Amino acid sequence: MTLARTFLDRALVAAHTAADAAEVGIRAHYRARDFAVETKADATPVTEADREAEAAIKRVLRAAFPGHAYYGEEEGREGDSDFLWLIDPIDGTKSFVRGYPFFSTQIALMHEGELVLGVSAAGEYGERTWATRGGGAFLGTNGRDGRAIRVSGARELGPATAISTGNLKSLACDPRRWNALAGLVARSGRIRGYGDFLHYHLLARGAIDLVIESDLNILDVAPLVVVVREAGGVFTALDGGKVDLSLSSALAGPPGLHGLALEALAA
Repeated sequence: MTLARTFLDRALVAAHTAADAAEVGIRAHYRARDFAVETKADATPVTEADREAEAAIKRVLRAAFPGHAYYGEEEGREGDSDFLWLIDPIDGTKSFVRGYPFFSTQIALMHEGELVLGVSAAGEYGERTWATRGGGAFLGTNGRDGRAIRVSGARELGPATAISTGNLKSLACDPRRWNALAGLVARSGRIRGYGDFLHYHLLARGAIDLVIESDLNILDVAPLVVVVREAGGVFTALDGGKVDLSLSSALAGPPGLHGLALEALAA
């Protein structure tokens, strides 16, 4: 089913408004350093700021779309609908806890299993990216002042190529893939580990050329998938698999470079 542009525009306004609402509480906690840190069952940290932000996001989205379903990092799945909002209120909680601004609020909309909208809001870092399917990708400081962005035109690895990696623990345990990654690094000009939201923002605006991560979940990157794709890039799992709720790895870049990396990593 093709979604009307008017619906996507309205959903995007709601997503920006939800990100704004979350940002108020996140900023207050971050700057005051007045939060307790708990450890979840998966050994990752959570704070009251995470929970409050998720609740704030849902209040806004539910007011706009009361019949939709929700999948949040802190509260899990709620509701049953062809429309599913994916929410990570603070992606990068470890950075938030340690006091450096590499964390973001991730909000995406999935319709019948396909991601159609994404907002990645990194308020303390000072930028936000967003996109809707067929509507292009944008970068700004909020949802009202964006400029259109595109991935780089890189087609092969070389002295000017920049690769960024995220969590690579499981890839490091696979000798074949680890050696394949080493081969890509040896052929590139720069290797960085920007991680979290940042390397996808950089990728979508053409500042770096390839992102490789072997350990993540869909809530970490759902809106960034839409942003990268609408900026002209390709976003898949490391083995070329489709992006769905079971996603656990990422390979993203311009079409030609993505294909080259995929051939090396998935062989």
